[in-house]
Amino acid sequence: MQRYRLLLGALASIFLLGLKMLPAMAASDGNAPLHRCRVEGIPNELQCGVVQRPLDPARPSGPLIDVHYVVVPAMARNKQPDAVLLLAGGPGQSAIDVASAVMSQLGRLNNRRDLVFIDQRGTGRSAPLQCADESRLPVRQSVDVAQQLERLRQCSDTLAKLPYGDMRFFTTTLAMQDFDAVRERLGVPQWNLIGASYGTRAALEYLRQFPQKVRRTVIDGVAPPDMVLPMSFSIDGQAALDAMLKACETDTGGPTACANQFPALRQQWIGLIKALPHQVVVHHPVTGQQESFELTRAALLRLIRAPLYAPALVSALPAAIDSAAKGNFTGLVGLSGVLGNRKSSRLAMGMHFSVVCAEDVPRIDTTTQAQSEDFGRLDAQMYESVCAFWPRGPVSPAFYTVPVAPSPVLVLSGGADPVTPPRHGVRVAKALGERAQHVVVPEAGHGVMGTGCMRDVVYRFIVAATDAEALPQDAACAIKLPRPPVFLPAQTGGSKGAQP
Repeated sequence: MQRYRLLLGALASIFLLGLKMLPAMAASDGNAPLHRCRVEGIPNELQCGVVQRPLDPARPSGPLIDVHYVVVPAMARNKQPDAVLLLAGGPGQSAIDVASAVMSQLGRLNNRRDLVFIDQRGTGRSAPLQCADESRLPVRQSVDVAQQLERLRQCSDTLAKLPYGDMRFFTTTLAMQDFDAVRERLGVPQWNLIGASYGTRAALEYLRQFPQKVRRTVIDGVAPPDMVLPMSFSIDGQAALDAMLKACETDTGGPTACANQFPALRQQWIGLIKALPHQVVVHHPVTGQQESFELTRAALLRLIRAPLYAPALVSALPAAIDSAAKGNFTGLVGLSGVLGNRKSSRLAMGMHFSVVCAEDVPRIDTTTQAQSEDFGRLDAQMYESVCAFWPRGPVSPAFYTVPVAPSPVLVLSGGADPVTPPRHGVRVAKALGERAQHVVVPEAGHGVMGTGCMRDVVYRFIVAATDAEALPQDAACAIKLPRPPVFLPAQTGGSKGAQP
């Protein structure tokens, strides 16, 4: 889940900047007390800790794993006891790796509350299940499905040899039990949960297991536990693609408007799909090397999906599709890697598949086999192929339920989100009951907390002294945000330029 950014090539993330753990964090023993440390990108001194947890809770004397966490201490001396806990996306993203990126969004909350970032088991430094970095693979290898499957099979075999390599024990349910152990270690009476993308599923599971340990909850880009991710990817991705094409067709407000600059965009897209497969020449988005490879339908759809996560990138898709229709695919390849090539966007793919293979793929056969016009069952087929050999843990039927919320929940959705659109937020808000408010930002993509005034809305929600003051929140300022104008690439000697 921002992100879900569940592409096997370039995976986009809801948080866009990364960090590097400094040597001060290198040495720590399981269950050791907090020690001072620093994290690149955060100027003040932090506290770092680790709690030892059984890999399999049913075998407390079996293998143990270290769950690492970072605390950003509150600035005020008379701080509030209820810390703010960030639950990262993916699944597979390191919360610690996105800490510096989200401080600008959470900084005001840090005045009187500690901020806590826990690397979920399987991510970051907490028993990581990391496959090889593929950002510099030749494009022809990264888009070849058969080669992707073989690399993942090799990764599974390698991870299984680790001391903690039984990947059946990396489910969301077990991870949230780790998080509660951290809460107890820190002496926090209640969390204020902030979950993004897959982190919303984690937040809902923590709320289900430990309802009395949560004061407030923000879930941004809702991925419900019963979502069946691979099926939703195709349906919601198709909806976002269709919305982009329609928005271009209806944007007629001047010579630089999308419909006037790209009047045949939909026909160009249809033509691209029909012409596949064929050889293309591109420049690698990371290395810059020129490559030639056979572009398939599946590869094109994976290229087109990544930019749909962010409206700023969506604004550049018409120009990229127009160029591709004329034989230049470098723009599409470049857009697909803008978010996924950032360090904090790299997912621990071993943890990713351990979660999805356990929680989602077994339920594909029990859901409506809806197919989208372009994406079809592309995602479901890919995940089914991987999960045929990937270990999967047991999941309780209770995991798929969303009980009535015992405390206020702010549900956020982006109207242009290609992965967790408002339809999921509507359903979850209804299940949570009267203590939930659903806010939809129509022109936002995957993740709305950092959009316009939404950080102020989140701040007011969490710091409100009483539940009655927490909800409802006035978010009209964000609802009126416009769609970014179409991007027009500069052309030497021409009149086109980049829209501001």
